[in-house]
Amino acid sequence: MRLLEQDLGYHFQNRFLLQKAMIHSSHAFEQGRQTHKDNETLEFLGDAVLDLTVGHALFRHFPEMREGDLTRLRAALVNERHLARMARDLDLGRYLLLGKGEEVNLGRGKDSILSCAFEAVAGAIFLDGGYEVAAEFVERHFTPWFDDRQQTMFLADAKSSLQELLQEQFNEAPRYVLEGEEGPDHSKTFHVSVRFRAETLGQGSARSKKVAEQEAAAMALKHLAKGQ
Repeated sequence: MRLLEQDLGYHFQNRFLLQKAMIHSSHAFEQGRQTHKDNETLEFLGDAVLDLTVGHALFRHFPEMREGDLTRLRAALVNERHLARMARDLDLGRYLLLGKGEEVNLGRGKDSILSCAFEAVAGAIFLDGGYEVAAEFVERHFTPWFDDRQQTMFLADAKSSLQELLQEQFNEAPRYVLEGEEGPDHSKTFHVSVRFRAETLGQGSARSKKVAEQEAAAMALKHLAKGQ
């Protein structure tokens, strides 16, 4: 557990909490322990802790970001797939106590089990050290992902963000116009512009109309952010 504490960047005052965070319900069941001996209650607490601390960190790092975008960015960070990836980076699977059935079914590599273990660790840190310590844990392990997830989300959800912005300010939606296409049928490139009233806000080109529209919307958002 000392190695895990080093990777977490936190040393527990009550190491029993960290040990409990590593006990999967399948192991507790096979050992004849009551359900409160597994990590599920810590997982429940950790889920709430991550929502709050990651939300707080995003609020501080992106003070100008709109509420809807903050919510989507937090969802891109606090979800089963991403938490499992972070658990793998910490090698949490190595420390898990699993039942024989889960061992046979390669439970140490399952996203569902790893993400729950990560949440349980967050809950354990909160119980042991309080909110500030939990917030420091989030800063240390989540902030390196902020820009990466922001960029991915920005492009993937640019159309929604642009529509929300224009609807909120002007009660009107933008229009996407196919300006042209080129190339053979099996490998076309589509050129799309996004227009609002009489102005072209952005343009995009891609192998599909949907992606071209997203690129045009992303350009429009950057254009509007600069106040041009």
